[in-house]
This record gives sequence, C-alpha cells and structure tokens, in this order.
Amino acid sequence: MNLTTDISLLSMPVVPLDMTIQLIKNRSDIGAGTRGSDLGIDALEIAAINSGNDYFNRNKYIDVLTRNETIYNKNNNTFAKRIEHVAEQCERVAATVKVSLQKGYFPIVLSGDHSSALGTISGIKAAFPEKTIGVIWIDAHADLHSPFTSPSGNIHGMPLAAAISEDNIACQVNEPGTETQQHWERLKNIGAPGAKLLSEHLVYFGLRDYESAEASVIAEKNISVFTVAQVREKGIRQCVEQTQALLQHCDAVYISFDVDSMDCEQVSYGTGTPVPVGFMPKEISDILSRLFELLPVACLELAEINPLLDNKGNLMAETAFQLLDTISVLLEEKNN
Repeated sequence: MNLTTDISLLSMPVVPLDMTIQLIKNRSDIGAGTRGSDLGIDALEIAAINSGNDYFNRNKYIDVLTRNETIYNKNNNTFAKRIEHVAEQCERVAATVKVSLQKGYFPIVLSGDHSSALGTISGIKAAFPEKTIGVIWIDAHADLHSPFTSPSGNIHGMPLAAAISEDNIACQVNEPGTETQQHWERLKNIGAPGAKLLSEHLVYFGLRDYESAEASVIAEKNISVFTVAQVREKGIRQCVEQTQALLQHCDAVYISFDVDSMDCEQVSYGTGTPVPVGFMPKEISDILSRLFELLPVACLELAEINPLLDNKGNLMAETAFQLLDTISVLLEEKNN
C-alpha cells in the first residue's frame, strides 16, 4: 500500500465528544467456543486492585445484562451457535453504547468474547446515523465469517461480516437453516438497517490467523491490513498516518482491541484463541496512543481476556489493564 497523501493537509471531521469515560461492562461469552472470557472483566478489576489503582472506582460504569445461562441450552443453529442470544446481546450493547454517546460520554466497552463488537459498532451508528464510521480492528483474526462460511459456528468470528453486511456466498460451505438465516439478518440490521460502515473504512492491525473465505473478502473489497511484520518494518508512525489517510472521511472512529493481537508466547495464553508472533504490549500502547492522537476516536473496546486459560497467573489481564489505564490517562488529559 503506497499512500502519497500529505498527512498535514488532511482535515478530519470530528464528532464533538466529551472525553469523560463511561465503562460499559459486557460479561457475555456466548459467542466464543471456549468458556471463560466472561471472567475477563473481573480479572481486569483484580489487576487494578493488585496494582493499587482505583480505576474502577474512579470511572463511571454500567453493566450490560447477559444471557450466559443459555450456554446450557440445546444448540439448534450449528453454523451460528446461540445466534439468537448473541443477537439479543448485541442489541443490548448497541442500545447502551448509543445512550452513552448521546449523553456525551466516551464509552470504553469491556467485553468477554468479541461477537458483541457488532453491538458496539451498531450502537455508534445508531447514535450518529448521518455520520461516517471508521473501524480499526487490532486482532490476530479477521472475524469476517458468516454462517455460510464459518468452520466453527462461533459468532465471535463473524462480527465484521455482519457490520459490513457480507454473507460471502461465493465461498459458501455451510447450509444454515431458515431460523439461522433469519437471526443472521437480524444481526446485520441492529442499530440501523444494513451495513454500518464501508469496507474501505475498515483497517486491520496484527492480522495473521484467518481462513481463505475471509481472505477472499479482504482481497475483493481491498480491505487495508497492517501485519505485525509490516508495522515493525514501516514503523508505527507511518502505519498510523496511512490509517489516518484511509479514514480521512470518517467522522467517528471505533477501535476494537482483542488481546490475542499480542504475542501469546511472549505475553500470555490468557485468551480463547492465542496466536504467536504478535505485538508486544509496548507496541500496542504506541499504536493506540498514536491513533488517539491523530483520529476522531469515539469509542474503544477491549475483548477476549480469558483468565481460565492464563498460563502466567493473571498476566494477560494485568497487561491489558496497564494498556487500558494508559489510554484512559490520555483521555483524562484531553478532558482537562
């Protein structure tokens, strides 16, 4: 990707936002294939307590009701497991994010599994229906499957496909039933009818573990990807400036940070789908800080901490909390 745009000449339209944080705690893990990410928020809070940080007392918060008990129900949608309950969860998250933004808060969504990121995106679009939304997806995975292509049926691998309203029938390998397809249509229309963003307004950081069906969508729609190797070769500053150019027409930008974007061997295996050769925490901190400096970021989400899988105590949550606190300090400084 070669961009020659003079970054200094870019004018980013900005949604007027207070930088007062509101934490949205979404403990749902029904979109994942492995249980335990519902405990990620508690692990973050323990990390804060153990570091002597009053972060979770200092910031306003709201808890989103979950349907985690449905994990015990018989699954009738093989190619999109518990899709009816994931749809309900995304609707709840969307409504909460919408209200938070409309009240002028900066929502930081703390989620269990990543499926509910669709709810966050939908809530942003519902709050700003006339605005152009950009999405930066910091993740090892593309999350571009649909019930027609998913090899697992786990919906935390589908939020972006729903957000851009992509079925990917060209790569279809599954035959989801009528009920599943109806719920999939429901997912695609949460918050506002149809796609919440254009594919050219989606940018990946850290992508390195995805299937051919997802690769097909990325290639066909020319979605921008910065791999770990590319970020290290080009430098964080250049990659973020290129992202700014790509999203120059976006009014509000959402950043979704999945902790599996970090190197599991160097950091921790405390996430449901760990992948080696990822970012180091300092790189994530620098990427996030630079993105917040240059882009009209309206919402941040942190997802997929699973303390039950952590091979180093509570290190994944401790690392994620340090990153969360660093960004929150930047937001507080902007607000003062």
